Amino acid sequence: MADTVVFWIAAPISVASAIAVVLARRAVHAALFLIANLFTLAVLFLVLGSEFLFVVQIIVYAGAIMVLFLFVIMLLGVDQEVSLREQLQGQRLVAALLGLGLLAEVVVAVRLGVGLHRTPLPDFAAVNKGGNVQALAHVLFNQYFLPFEVTSVLLIVAAIGAMLHGRRRMDEEETIDREQAVL
Repeated sequence: MADTVVFWIAAPISVASAIAVVLARRAVHAALFLIANLFTLAVLFLVLGSEFLFVVQIIVYAGAIMVLFLFVIMLLGVDQEVSLREQLQGQRLVAALLGLGLLAEVVVAVRLGVGLHRTPLPDFAAVNKGGNVQALAHVLFNQYFLPFEVTSVLLIVAAIGAMLHGRRRMDEEETIDREQAVL
């Protein structure tokens, strides 16, 4: 009963904050609405009994990645008004075609994953032997260790690149001349 009450409180907040992310006029406000959405998704993970995903959702996504997003937004000064006029002709048609392709892909993925296919699902009790966190750690740090580490390196490189790209140079900025530094 308590799970149902928590769900009916968190789900509308999640949907409302997701809509607010799309409709927000300022990038900082959109990022803050996204943080609210990620927190409500973490609550939904907790309601579903996945404590590990609850903690990961808050620490990694709502914490670290959103702080990085806000840092980049504020560093680059993206908070100015942007013209809503189309810059590229045919952009809406391409977006509609890509959206239809994504919708078709989701339908096929759901059809294959929900049980409408002929192969039986694995025995989850055997897969999660020892607990859900141990099963996830076993898969993540054995079979998918290299992609996991490559992803972490890419995130670090992206953060450094965004910081260097967004850095504004001042005309009066002091620089060290190597020839004068030696003397």
